[in-house]
Amino acid sequence: MALLKGKIALVTGAGTGIGRESAILLAREGATVVLTGRRAGPLDEVAKVIVEQGGQAVSRTLDIADRSAIVATVAAIEAELGPIDILVNNAGSASKVLNARFLSEAEWNATLNVNLTAVFSLTQAVLPAMIARGEGTIITVSSLAALNPNLLGGAAYGAAKAGVKNFMGFLHNTYRNQGIRATTILPGETDTPIMNNRARPPLAEERAIMLDAHDVARAVLLCASLQPGAMIPELHICPTRMRDTSADIETARWVGAPDDTPDKPMR
Repeated sequence: MALLKGKIALVTGAGTGIGRESAILLAREGATVVLTGRRAGPLDEVAKVIVEQGGQAVSRTLDIADRSAIVATVAAIEAELGPIDILVNNAGSASKVLNARFLSEAEWNATLNVNLTAVFSLTQAVLPAMIARGEGTIITVSSLAALNPNLLGGAAYGAAKAGVKNFMGFLHNTYRNQGIRATTILPGETDTPIMNNRARPPLAEERAIMLDAHDVARAVLLCASLQPGAMIPELHICPTRMRDTSADIETARWVGAPDDTPDKPMR
């Protein structure tokens, strides 16, 4: 249908998971997709898939923890391809230590930088051109951890995802009359490579009932491809079935705890 023909879309964390699937779907609808991430290999693989399907994609390595790199990358994209019409803030990470009791300030700051501050920096980089044109779409993948924070994602991750939800609400309330569509997507547990980094990586049968990255990508495409006069401020998407996460939470509770913590269970 080519709903996004002529549009330029920037997707962060595009090498795997939700970012990968979102980039492929956006390209199928005619967008030229700029794939960004820290590793060139996965980005190039996604670009190859898109081109083989008849789409257009370019790869740009980008560390979103580096504000100067964000500014330079957006400027280079605008000079080479034109102004960015769609920004998909997908990249994110969780701290290794999940319990606020043991979490270091450095790990707290690093988690907020990737999940919250980077979204601010990317938005600030693309916003002037969007306002000048009177249209633009900014989609941020937050998490249901923003609404139900716990030890699965950890203290820093939940706080960052709640913060980014608030920031997107600010964008919606402030710039909607200037044609800017700001959408927050809040997925539940999704079977992506980040699950391998959990304190207790989920078993295959547990992953089987999680969301598939393609499900979340379809939500991204929906929000990006609506007619200009319509937008979705916030979208929740979760697995149909709830799983028992008590073992995951108990394992996560003690990551990073010193060996001499008085109440730490014997292992």
